Amino acid sequence: MSITVHLLPGLTAGKREIEPLGQITPEKFDLQFTTNIRGITFTVQKALPLMKPGSSIVITGSTASINPGEGLSVYGGTKAALRAMVRSWILDIKGADIRINILSPGPVDTQSLRDFLPEPVDAILQSLRDRSPPGRIGRTEEIAKAVVFLSSDAAAYINGAEIFADVVLLRSD
Repeated sequence: MSITVHLLPGLTAGKREIEPLGQITPEKFDLQFTTNIRGITFTVQKALPLMKPGSSIVITGSTASINPGEGLSVYGGTKAALRAMVRSWILDIKGADIRINILSPGPVDTQSLRDFLPEPVDAILQSLRDRSPPGRIGRTEEIAKAVVFLSSDAAAYINGAEIFADVVLLRSD
């Protein structure tokens, strides 16, 4: 039996904030990098000895890694840094038969997203829905299915990848 570790950085570290250049403080910068980089790094490092061949780690990223949007440079920078680190980590553990991937969702209808958005939240969510080809934003169960796929044997040849679970219209790559 394989083990899958799904890592969700930032869920308990507090609310992300929109911080345009010129308003970024060292404390907020450090908090984001500590949460999204340091926390993930040491969690993965501690998990690896417990994992068996065929196991996988799926780290939650964000489309902000390639298109952070206004005021999200630090957050986007942490997500881009994770991608670089994962690509190095798979070389570090070559031969262990453990896969590490990043699943980067676009907007997903969660309380966390609603708490993050400035007012008027409902209008912003509607704008996201209007820009989306299916006329809606992501659902948590869709992201969960993508994690299940990346954790399965069907994804055995996917390693070190950042997989986007979004509608391309909401990102630019």
